[in-house]
Amino acid sequence: MRSAGEMMRYPIKNSFDEILAQLTLVGPPAQPLSPQKVLFWGERGGEISSYVAGWLTGKGMDVIVLDGANRFDPYIASSFARKALISPERLLKRIRIARAFTCYQMATLMGERLGSFLKEEEEKKPWVIILGPVTTFLDEDVPEREVRPLFDRSLRRVEEIAIEGVPFLLFQSSGFSDSKRTYLTRRLFQFSNLVWRISLEDEGPRVVLEKGLTELQIADRKLQIEKSLSAAVR
Repeated sequence: MRSAGEMMRYPIKNSFDEILAQLTLVGPPAQPLSPQKVLFWGERGGEISSYVAGWLTGKGMDVIVLDGANRFDPYIASSFARKALISPERLLKRIRIARAFTCYQMATLMGERLGSFLKEEEEKKPWVIILGPVTTFLDEDVPEREVRPLFDRSLRRVEEIAIEGVPFLLFQSSGFSDSKRTYLTRRLFQFSNLVWRISLEDEGPRVVLEKGLTELQIADRKLQIEKSLSAAVR
């Protein structure tokens, strides 16, 4: 188990799978030991979220994708079929994709539709990927008085679902620093348990942990992992 300092900087090409492996560690009764709401923000959000969906399904997990950025790429996700020794069609059947093009549609996806999807999966808890949770709320045609309460209601609904044990991975691209609605991003950061920033640098893509666990939480999580591994050996 790496310390918080060691986790601060990972090259994507070499260690992104390691990050995913840590996030998806489970213990009895088959619940993720990692935080339930993890945000990746920065560059290549659509591409990376597609990679993650393929990685999860390749490991045998079901995935729900709520795409508010219209950037999810099934072809990237299906590239994991060969590693999982299954057909691309079979892998993609484990990924349910719903797209939103307005903030009203996105709010509906994060609330009513997601709840309906999960009811159809009562026997198991799929991983939920939210791509572009802020993107549709930046539409300047939507009155400011409607944006904040609509966004807050959407996050509250996600929070309620996460408390029930459903894990969320959120992917938000940067590039809208000039927007008057940067408060939406701040709210998203506050909402998330972990925040990883994705950036492109001269030496290659990097993932930097910007918000993480306290030392006490890390120690507690390490203990949980060790207990689950010990139980598995028995």
